[in-house]
Parts: sequence; structure tokens; C-alpha cells
Amino acid sequence: MSELNAAFEAAVAHSKNLSERPDNATLLRIYALFKQATQGDNEEKKPSFSDMVGRAKWDAWEKLKGTDSDEAREQYIELIESLS
Repeated sequence: MSELNAAFEAAVAHSKNLSERPDNATLLRIYALFKQATQGDNEEKKPSFSDMVGRAKWDAWEKLKGTDSDEAREQYIELIESLS
């Protein structure tokens, strides 16, 4: 496992044990960066307008389209570290 992947896995584990729950905008950023890092560009169908949470998650991930997975991992790690 590369050093970046190891650091990413550690940040994912740490994200589950943050002392304070981040605000919704930050939670969406964490979600989107995780999805981009692990799955790449969003290829999922856009949720219906009535699914506000699903739609917000989809939109956050969609904004990262074209971001390299390693870059998304680095941004994820930095974000989690900034919340510690």
C-alpha cells in the first residue's frame, strides 16, 4: 500500500471519531472527496428533487468531476486533519 493510501485510510478511520460533528457543508465535502477518491467521477443517476439529502450529496460529488483520485485523497486527508 502506498504512503498516500495508508494516510487516506488513517484519515477515513479518524473521520469516524472526530470530537465534534462538522457542519453540513463540511460533511458534504468529506462525502464528496471520499467518493471521488474511491470511485472516481460521479456516474450515478441524479436523485429526484424530493430526495434533498441524496441530491445534495450527488451535487457535491458532481462538483469534483475530473479531480484525480490521488488529489481527492490528499484533499480529504487535509480536511480531516484540519478538523482534528
